[in-house]
Amino acid sequence: MPPIIHVIIPAYNEQDSIGHVIKEIPDIVNEIVVVSNNSTDNTEKVAKNAGATVVKEPRKGYGYACLKGMEYIASKDIKPDIIVFLDGDYSDYPEELSKIILPIIEQDIDMVIGSRVKRLRESGSMTFPQIFGNWLATSLMKLFFGAKFTDLGPFRAIKYNTLLSLGMTDKTYGWTVEMQLKILKNKHSYTEIPVRYKRRIGVSKVSGTIKGAIFAGVKILNWIFKYSFT
Repeated sequence: MPPIIHVIIPAYNEQDSIGHVIKEIPDIVNEIVVVSNNSTDNTEKVAKNAGATVVKEPRKGYGYACLKGMEYIASKDIKPDIIVFLDGDYSDYPEELSKIILPIIEQDIDMVIGSRVKRLRESGSMTFPQIFGNWLATSLMKLFFGAKFTDLGPFRAIKYNTLLSLGMTDKTYGWTVEMQLKILKNKHSYTEIPVRYKRRIGVSKVSGTIKGAIFAGVKILNWIFKYSFT
């Protein structure tokens, strides 16, 4: 029997991109959940018309949106085997979901990160704060935990039961690094799959502003140092 797969897409004002994202997600996915993170444009309407389930989260924050998506899935009678997180800005290639979930299905890996390797990135698709932040965070995780992560990429797949066991709490920009740190601390298996990456549609809410980039950097470093000395 094939695994039950649900996709969670946090989205804040992504009306121009969300339809493209949903359209290119492989048919092997059982349900696509778009969490409208207090969107004020037509994100919700476009997502519904494209065939996604739309859930609303008025509190702004990437983690808030992800947690709302998990809350919705927990309310369903039939639970998924795999959860895939994917951004709504069309910077990833949704069709690559098929290869991101493969290590879970074939090798029983707990979590898979879609790594935005340089050779597969479109020029200018990642800002300097993103590139430096990824390098710093993954270098510190390697130093403190012996981790082999090279990216904090938001395009990722994880076993549903593993995700629940992590007890995720971050409400904003620390969501991705929190997940990776808890995978390390709880000695779950993980791997990375190289993925392509392109310029997003619209302006990034995090790396597109100095305030967002600084806040995200502080959150990420706080999580790393918190787990390094506990």
